Amino acid sequence: MMLMNYKTHLFVLKSMISLQLCRWITDMSLLFPRSGFHLQNMKVISYNRIINPSFLLINHELPSNTFHRPRLISTSAPSISSFNMKKKDLMMRLPCCFTTRAALSSSVKTDTYSGSKKQKNSSFYTHPSLLEMKNEKAANRVRVYEFLRGIGIVPDELDGLELPVTVEVMRERVDFLHKLGLTIEDINNYPLVLGCSVKKNMIPVLDYLGKLGVRKSTLTDFLRRYPQVLHASVVVDLAPVVKYLQGMDIKPNDIPRVLEKYPEVLGFKLEGTMSTSVAYLVGIGVARREIGGLLTRYPEILGMRVGRVIKPFVEYLEVLGIPRLAVARLIEKHPHILGFGLQERVKPNIQSLLQFHVREATLPSVIAQYPEILGIDMEAKLPSQQEFLNSIIESTREDFGQVIEKMPQIISLSKAPVVKHVDFLKGCGFSSEQVREMVVGCPQVLALNLDIMKQSFEYFKTTMARPLEDLVAFPAFFTYGLESTIKPRHKKIAEKGLKCSLAWLLNCSDEKFDQRMSYDIIDMEEMEVGESSFDMNTLLEPRNDESASDYDDDYSEDDNV
Repeated sequence: MMLMNYKTHLFVLKSMISLQLCRWITDMSLLFPRSGFHLQNMKVISYNRIINPSFLLINHELPSNTFHRPRLISTSAPSISSFNMKKKDLMMRLPCCFTTRAALSSSVKTDTYSGSKKQKNSSFYTHPSLLEMKNEKAANRVRVYEFLRGIGIVPDELDGLELPVTVEVMRERVDFLHKLGLTIEDINNYPLVLGCSVKKNMIPVLDYLGKLGVRKSTLTDFLRRYPQVLHASVVVDLAPVVKYLQGMDIKPNDIPRVLEKYPEVLGFKLEGTMSTSVAYLVGIGVARREIGGLLTRYPEILGMRVGRVIKPFVEYLEVLGIPRLAVARLIEKHPHILGFGLQERVKPNIQSLLQFHVREATLPSVIAQYPEILGIDMEAKLPSQQEFLNSIIESTREDFGQVIEKMPQIISLSKAPVVKHVDFLKGCGFSSEQVREMVVGCPQVLALNLDIMKQSFEYFKTTMARPLEDLVAFPAFFTYGLESTIKPRHKKIAEKGLKCSLAWLLNCSDEKFDQRMSYDIIDMEEMEVGESSFDMNTLLEPRNDESASDYDDDYSEDDNV
């Protein structure tokens, strides 16, 4: 009897444990509904009989994803005792005992009736191993690479870059880049652009550029120059740079023009090169109010390093004899000269000028008159222009040097207008030697408006009635305005009956001329007024005009991105 009670208690204890396990399973099925972990789907696989006189417990061998509610079934075997018969009404339904098994492991099922053992792989859910996932990813990349090679893109630089899983997504990216105007060659120049998602990266960036005013017609060139913009975050990378540019007094309407001209600025750090370059320019004398217009015309300054580019350039011009403040004024008017390579272009050009008989003392004047001379390919220009000028006016090498000193633009002057002006002078009655003297004395006669020159010469010949030698001595006569200067002054000296040279008449300011008109006699020293030359002091005068953008707002708003 005691043995019977012991067995009963043992069975009840086991049943309670089984009940707790089943409750745990129920909770898990509620927490993870997607795992297929549901009690109502349980299926009976096999049965194990508990050796008990009055109970037959159904034990479930469970598959990976199905359950069934367990049942306790009473049985009446011939060997059941009368005690167990009395306890039959006490039988109750008990939950099954469930044992969790590891994934992809095999379990052994024991059949109580047959005593046989079977093995079967089973788990609650199946998933690929890390090795399988790695192999699948590699296979997908191979397929994507094959697609890219098939359309002419070299994917060698894409190793290590996160790429789309499928060829379809990669094809979508390539097609979108084609719609933006980029070719296969453009993509090969920067294949990392294929790592940009169309929806997450490209479209937000393009929308932002369009809102700023970047035009569709310039977008293709914009992306060719700076495709990295498609990787950028609008909030983190682009918006702060635009805000900085606005803080530099660049007008809102000029912001898109600045970006179109120099898209690389969107990749600069605010506290890096941009801020130091602007600070240095202000330090050498560039007016703070001129910074906005200066950056609008030549935004590449924002990417120039002070120590490597800007400072050496400024100091070299100072060595040539141009005061620092004059250099600042040159930069205000012609900021692009900072882009001329100092070692590659500027210094060799200065040496070429010296070789062609330009005097070193005149170099500051030459540069101030024509800053472009620092960036021209002088090695090719100088010999050809010298030979051409010699062919039409029979000038010497020394003459050519003087012409450059007085009008350095002669280096870039085209041949056809020069020939027309020489023919005009010869047609006025000047000899070849006189034409040579006039050109060497005032090279501007080769570049003035020909119609105005004709009107001035007609007045000189008919009204002023002076000999041609006066023009040979002062060819700058043609550079003065006929209505504003020549006629009024000639009338005044004619009324007073004065005889003077053209230089004394014209080569002075209006105030100085009025003083001369008060003289009883003409000072002979003033009669020998030298030839007009460029005055460096004009660069040192403060600028009173306000900066204005060089860009016109005549583009259509519909052309924006």
